[in-house]
Amino acid sequence: MSKHTVLFELGCEELPPKSLKTLRDALKAEVEKGLTSAGLNFSGIDAYAAPRRLALKITDLDAAQPDGQKRFDGPAVQAAYDSEGNATRALEGFLRSQGITADQVSRFNAGKMEKVCFYKDIKGQSLDELLPAILQTALDNLPIAKRMRSAASRTEFVRPVQWVVLLKDDQVIDATIQDFKAGNQTFGHRFHAPQAISLKHANDYLESLRAAHVVADFDERQGMISAQVKTLADEVNAQAIVPSDLLDEVTALVEWPVALRASFEQRFLAVPQEALISTMQDNQKYFCLVNEAGKLQPYFITVSNIDSKDPSQIIEGNEKVVRPRLSDAEFFFLQDQKQPLASRQAKLANMVFQAQLGTLWDKSERIAKLASEIAKLTDGDEASAKQAGLLAKCDLTSELVGEFPELQGIAGTYYARLEGQPDEVANAIAEQYLPRFAGDNLPQTKTGTALALADRLDTLVGIFGIGQAPTGNKDPFSLRRAAIGILRLLIENKLSISLSQLIELAAQGYGDKLKDIHKAQADALQFVEGRYRAMYEDQGVSVDVIQAVQGLNPASPLDFDYRIKAVSHFKTLPEAQALAAANKRVANILAKEGNVSGDVDASLLTEQAEKDLYQALQAISPVVTPLLQSHDYTPALTELATLRAPIDAFFDNVMVMADDAAVKQNRLRLLAELRALFISVADVSVLQ
Repeated sequence: MSKHTVLFELGCEELPPKSLKTLRDALKAEVEKGLTSAGLNFSGIDAYAAPRRLALKITDLDAAQPDGQKRFDGPAVQAAYDSEGNATRALEGFLRSQGITADQVSRFNAGKMEKVCFYKDIKGQSLDELLPAILQTALDNLPIAKRMRSAASRTEFVRPVQWVVLLKDDQVIDATIQDFKAGNQTFGHRFHAPQAISLKHANDYLESLRAAHVVADFDERQGMISAQVKTLADEVNAQAIVPSDLLDEVTALVEWPVALRASFEQRFLAVPQEALISTMQDNQKYFCLVNEAGKLQPYFITVSNIDSKDPSQIIEGNEKVVRPRLSDAEFFFLQDQKQPLASRQAKLANMVFQAQLGTLWDKSERIAKLASEIAKLTDGDEASAKQAGLLAKCDLTSELVGEFPELQGIAGTYYARLEGQPDEVANAIAEQYLPRFAGDNLPQTKTGTALALADRLDTLVGIFGIGQAPTGNKDPFSLRRAAIGILRLLIENKLSISLSQLIELAAQGYGDKLKDIHKAQADALQFVEGRYRAMYEDQGVSVDVIQAVQGLNPASPLDFDYRIKAVSHFKTLPEAQALAAANKRVANILAKEGNVSGDVDASLLTEQAEKDLYQALQAISPVVTPLLQSHDYTPALTELATLRAPIDAFFDNVMVMADDAAVKQNRLRLLAELRALFISVADVSVLQ
């Protein structure tokens, strides 16, 4: 069967830049699905996307579907033939309906019944017949939130369609897609080369557009932008801040990228750089430049869609546009400084945190007290923690945060420094929101850690106390993220504090505001402990390892983490599988026998295998016990792994359920002692 190269291009008005990459990938996936479903083989699909086009090049595509057969089912064999083997009226009716004779009938098994059938040869449809519908279906299935109609057309798409190209090698496939007749004409850059371009062959697409100032390949355009931006940054000994989502958006805005470096006045650098970066990235789609220390430099890079003969005009235009935005940030920053942070507490008293839990000032007082209590437990400074707590939410009333909400905490840190607050207090105001997302940095100060814990714990206990726990996908107070933040803050800072103690301290801050304070504490504790699985699965820890530790319900997240690491290591040991099975066997035996207490009586040990196991336990216990006390669970489990041989020998040679009741009880005590050693780290019996 012959193979072909197919080019499909849908030309549009400018497509939404934040969706362009998604549309490209979805179109490719949908067409792949359609071709595969139709039985058309191909070697690959290259997907292209630019502001005014989505395109696919399909290589080595079959010219047609393979020929096949379709089965038409008739009556059961019993009903099709009489006792003498002649055709019944049922079979004759089937033959007439299919236009066939009795000698063309076949049989097949339909479950326990044998039926007659007719296999009809079906000729495969051609590529030209199949492809238009496959492409239209793919376009109809694209993830478009809001579709539009243009002019008199009733066909909808994300933006008005302007042209359609559909080529099979050098031939146009006769098709109408999105109400447009397919042809071989595409269009170049809107300004540099707006005239029509006739494509002679599907393979000419990229180069023909390149000659018309269009780089159709999204990834190639992105690579060009990254290289140009780096060159311009290097020229002023700076590094560009290039967030991936901003790079995607800029790539989707231009067909012919030309990066240009512009500048702004030095005086703006006195403004918090986060505000300047935010407005330049979000509003202007600029790449900001910083030095090696991460301090903003008075430059930015814009990516133009025009290769101008006089780039200085574009640069000056962008500098003119950005100046008012930076001036606004400067104005808000200077206005805010006229009012000290602490004086903003009165405004917080008028801002509701949650209707049943009071105002933001109520919350500030609670977290100030709670942060100072946590500072006691973490060797932090209680006074600094309390002061940071009282100032923590004050910047929410500032002009700068009103304009740039993402600067909450950051603005407060700047203002606290300007007012002469100690660095520990000032830095903690920004650090209270860390970590903001999975993998984010943690606070660097003890005060910041105490404040970050206090803020999350206060919200967690309060929301559970009023019965508004997260349900399904609804989590308006981001309690799941807060819970994982609490676990990370405790584990990664090596803080050996129990969750229940922290939650109890948080609950005390609410006084009588919570109806059932004990239920609130229990629910909050259960919720946070329920986050272990999600957190460790994200780290690649297997579920059975997590369950092995959860079975013990360690009070401290840090202790939980030590045990996770130990069991993960233990699982890699060659003895692990046998010891897990042995522990499961021991657990089942002890569960059936109920409470087994008391010490092993050495005089009742008669079999050599049970004597050997007893002696091994006696020898290993003084080695493992100090390791357990110091939370060195990994070496403890490694030591316990050496018990495999005596455990195997015991189960091979000793009958636990002896006829002599005293001997039986003694052997159960031996197993209970063995189980207690392993269970002191984790329930390894659940390991797969």
